[in-house]
Amino acid sequence: MSILQKIADIEAEMARTQKNKATSGHLGLLKAKLAKLRRELIEPKGGGGGAGEGFDVAKTGDARIGFVGFPSVGKSTLLSNLAGVYSEVAAYEFTTLTTVPGVIRYKGAKIQLLDLPGIIEGAKDGKGRGKQVIAVARTCSLIFIVLDVLKPLQHKRIIERELEGFGIRLNKEPPNIQFKKKDKGGLNLTSLVQQSELDHDLVKTILNEYKIHNADITLRYDATTEDLIDVIEGNRVYIPCIYLLNKIDQISVEELDIIYKIPHTVPISAHHKWNFDDLLEKMWDYLKLVRIYTKPKGQLPDYSSPVVLKEGKSSVEDFCNKLHRSIIKEFKIALVWGSSVKHCPQRVGKEHILCDEDVVQIIKKV
Repeated sequence: MSILQKIADIEAEMARTQKNKATSGHLGLLKAKLAKLRRELIEPKGGGGGAGEGFDVAKTGDARIGFVGFPSVGKSTLLSNLAGVYSEVAAYEFTTLTTVPGVIRYKGAKIQLLDLPGIIEGAKDGKGRGKQVIAVARTCSLIFIVLDVLKPLQHKRIIERELEGFGIRLNKEPPNIQFKKKDKGGLNLTSLVQQSELDHDLVKTILNEYKIHNADITLRYDATTEDLIDVIEGNRVYIPCIYLLNKIDQISVEELDIIYKIPHTVPISAHHKWNFDDLLEKMWDYLKLVRIYTKPKGQLPDYSSPVVLKEGKSSVEDFCNKLHRSIIKEFKIALVWGSSVKHCPQRVGKEHILCDEDVVQIIKKV
């Protein structure tokens, strides 16, 4: 029996099974089996094979954004008008057959845009070129899901399901679950808060499916079966996502007002270049980039080309490594001007965390 058939059978059994306390163990087992089968689809045994011709675009710039959506929702028009790159645009479906890259510069950062071929339902199970498309989406810092404003919800649900099936978690934080395999001692489960779904028996059932019999697990919040499976699988990626509702020239102002209230959403018209300012501002917020300006000794800061770091990886050491790997070996102290210090300039060590638009001067050992 093929993997796809096994997946279909398990999904059908899950749909038939009533959800209650008595069936939670059985459903947990089915979810674990499903996750393992999906992993085989993502990472076939015997090596993963490349992303496929035209899909494996080299990473450039400070961040990478993937445009995901059904065919003919306006991804190519959006790329052409945002980046000035010619991506073949036509009024018939399946125009883009490979990944088309473009680059924009915004607030001093260089951002790579990838127009991915249209996704079809069943992409996560290998239909169309879906596996290659989603494999590229997994490498992005941010995903733009481009939706047709006239049929947004049905497309949104399908695309989310396809991406979820490939281990992509949108606008979510990694589960706050501590999981450590060990050689002996059985299962030691600690819950720091009351659990509504997971208990010792259910956790043990799920671990048995993975042939894990000895582990320490700490649940720091009210976790779900899916959260635990995600942590055990260990191959999930957590990517911020903005939903772009395109073709707003086809709806009324009243409908537009409603759309504006939907979380993580920006209404646009790719064709007319409407609302691109809002889109770029939200993009910047979601990318969480930190711009650091360099200041050579005795000179003014260079505000023209910032060193761009990611929030959470913006220490002085990260800054040095982005400039050149050898700098940290000769590092003595740094002088910092900006919001990360109390007085300007302030002498700091390599562990100091920098904030957006700080100015840094590195002083090397003599």
